[in-house]
Amino acid sequence: MAACKSKPTKHEQDTTKSKTVKVLPASFKASSKVTPTDTSDFDELRDAYADYYVVVADTGLNYYTLRDRMFDLSRNAGLTIDTGGQYYDKQKDMIRLPDNDEDEVLAGEYVMRRYPSKTLSLEYLASYKDNSAEKTIALVTGIYENKASADSALEALQPSKTAFAIKSHIYIGCIH
Repeated sequence: MAACKSKPTKHEQDTTKSKTVKVLPASFKASSKVTPTDTSDFDELRDAYADYYVVVADTGLNYYTLRDRMFDLSRNAGLTIDTGGQYYDKQKDMIRLPDNDEDEVLAGEYVMRRYPSKTLSLEYLASYKDNSAEKTIALVTGIYENKASADSALEALQPSKTAFAIKSHIYIGCIH
């Protein structure tokens, strides 16, 4: 079992190459049990989250339709695709890592992108937006640290009737 590190792991590093950010299953929720006299737990929990802006080109339930749109966007806008090694498993009806992934803890699971990057990927919208249907897939075009960058990325997708940006409170803490 890997220890927590301040430096992102191989799966979590943000690069301009075709590596992606792999992370927690969408169902993960951090413990919220904090006593008023113990601020170290509070600080650790607070530091385990970051507010980022996620830009989404389109959403839907059909992985293959969105995958085709992702390829078109990549070709037409010159954006890099980074699936993080995940694929759509028809039998399990889910986006996931292969069972033989080098990270034995996350192998076979869906792991959302969680660090800033300007790459395309298909993610579950519920990972970033509360009250979204569990199986709704989002064509994510980037995750940004500030609203101005997200707004610029969104504007580059115009004219689009389906694109939007959302502010998301994303878990960035230790996952092992």
